[in-house]
Amino acid sequence: MTDKIHRLLDEAFAGVDTTAEVQDLKEEMRANLSVRVAELERTGLPADAAAQRAISELGDIRSIVDDTRAVTGSAPPWATQRVRPRPSYVVRTVVLATIATVPLAAIVFAAFGDAVPRPWPVVSVIVLAVIGGVIVGDALRQETTTNYPMPRRRSLGYGVATTLVLVAAGCGALAVRNEPLPWLIAGGLALAASIVAFTYLGATQTNRHKPWVVRLEAQHQEIGDRFTQDPAAAARFGLYTAAIWLIALAAFVVLGFTVGWAWSWLALLAGLVVMMITLARTLFAPGWSDPKPPEA
Repeated sequence: MTDKIHRLLDEAFAGVDTTAEVQDLKEEMRANLSVRVAELERTGLPADAAAQRAISELGDIRSIVDDTRAVTGSAPPWATQRVRPRPSYVVRTVVLATIATVPLAAIVFAAFGDAVPRPWPVVSVIVLAVIGGVIVGDALRQETTTNYPMPRRRSLGYGVATTLVLVAAGCGALAVRNEPLPWLIAGGLALAASIVAFTYLGATQTNRHKPWVVRLEAQHQEIGDRFTQDPAAAARFGLYTAAIWLIALAAFVVLGFTVGWAWSWLALLAGLVVMMITLARTLFAPGWSDPKPPEA
């Protein structure tokens, strides 16, 4: 029956100029026809008759194609395929952001105000970081106009990486006051872990753009995505990044105990600069932007 639907649909589209929009319309009709044929068969209609009737219910194919072209030609795809945020997601984000103002105020007060009881700064940093990670992970799980929802495990990874960044920022704020050494060490470790996590997630990220976005990117693309087309380059960059941050972290500790913790953060800054240069050299290596296909 699937072959029957394919043949009848190909016959209906015979003579119609094939474009990306027409092909999308054809695939959408194919899916709808399969559902409609199944419904007709459940009523007792023979399979061939059900397929013929489902095709006839479509009406004039050329008229449908012309209408589709008129709509897509009069407005950009991001206007015709707009996805509005879910109300439940908006409510969750607003509620979490409102709650986050409480630990944020506690951190600011602990850093620049009077003394705060010891447990509260630590609790505030953890709560604020977790809320920020939840907001980011939840946002990536939502479908947007341009992107499909991110898989649960990957969105969780981005949420954890965001939590580590916020932990590092909170530790840096609390280091302004008493006992800066423990806060600087904790913040440095959290920052290094977050950079490694973000680097891994970025290097292994697959496409989640919708078809119209992919077509639009293809029309304007001048430099290819090397990590997608060259897995070996992505693996090399991951190893380089791990080595860079191991050295930077070791330098951070050494500088802290020798020169002083006020200067130890320069090791992390140097690690970030070296990583960005390595990323640029890996992505935009000379002669790679227009790669040749591998020989058979």
